Amino acid sequence: MQNDNDHRVGFDADIKPLFREKDRDSMRRAFDLWSYDDVVRHAAAILTAVRGGSMPCDGAWPPDKVATLQGWINAGTPP
Repeated sequence: MQNDNDHRVGFDADIKPLFREKDRDSMRRAFDLWSYDDVVRHAAAILTAVRGGSMPCDGAWPPDKVATLQGWINAGTPP
């Protein structure tokens, strides 16, 4: 996915920062939100949870963050 500035969305620069340290800590039993491989493996479930507002547990993401995650997934989850 590219944004208006022709920036290709990638995991380290754009997706990993969406997840705060407390989000990572609360999910670590299941998987690591700061691990590219783990997030790719669970991308559909993560997207469902953020779309539904159940993740993160302290409030729903704004639509632009959900769109960033969706676009990254649609682009084939580039590193």
